[in-house]
Amino acid sequence: MYTEQGPTVRELAVQALSSIEHGYDLLAPKFDHTPYRTPDRVLDAVRDEVRRLGPFDTGLDVCCGTGAGVGVLRRLCRERVVGVDFSAGMLAEARAAFPPEGERPAGEGPASAGPAEEDPATEGPAGEGPAVDWVRADARSLPFAPAFDLALSLGAFGHFLPAERFGLFAEVYGSLRPGGQFVFPIGAPPPVGSRAYWSLLGFDAAMRVRNALWRPQFVMYYRTFRLGDVLEDLTRAGFAVRLTPLAGLGRRPDGSPRARLVVATRE
Repeated sequence: MYTEQGPTVRELAVQALSSIEHGYDLLAPKFDHTPYRTPDRVLDAVRDEVRRLGPFDTGLDVCCGTGAGVGVLRRLCRERVVGVDFSAGMLAEARAAFPPEGERPAGEGPASAGPAEEDPATEGPAGEGPAVDWVRADARSLPFAPAFDLALSLGAFGHFLPAERFGLFAEVYGSLRPGGQFVFPIGAPPPVGSRAYWSLLGFDAAMRVRNALWRPQFVMYYRTFRLGDVLEDLTRAGFAVRLTPLAGLGRRPDGSPRARLVVATRE
């Protein structure tokens, strides 16, 4: 897709006719060469904004995929970072991208995280970064006690139906210590009638037709994660919520932010 290293049309078709879990297992080896991987400019903007909320000792990447969010958390957390996903294939790619410090060639770090020496604030003993662990689990039933100061999720919410969203947020809430924060970016909706508007509408329509005619379902909708509904579900789950512009992503012609960071705090 769009690059020689990306999946072929045939591979995408096979994935689209699979379940979410199996589809991502198939896509995992080429996922980072697709538009589905969160762009670096978004990762950088989120990292810069979240850094102001710290410091943090422990971080959780919810639906971590190949580990782009773990790369962000490694720059922000001092002791431990955990990535959780239910795709074994995605976790295998993430482990390969973030090998234990002892297995990484000298001076080499994960591409999405940058060299460890760039950010002394996140270094552990002897200049090492935080420990990184990987857990295979469904985000709708997270296997964690309240152990994390920071939880992050990037680009995964379209895989959850609106009726599942409150339960997902409640699971994250239960994984955070009191005062812990759950953060994620949310983009401004495209203008009605724009090319992006019609593209997203067409994609969602195609997915609904696919799921009406084919089993197993592949849940991936771009237009079901509406900000007002999201804020309501976060509040119901017990969070105190605020929004902050992601300055690194700029503003639209009308002066409004192109994206905001949702900051939900467990009180």
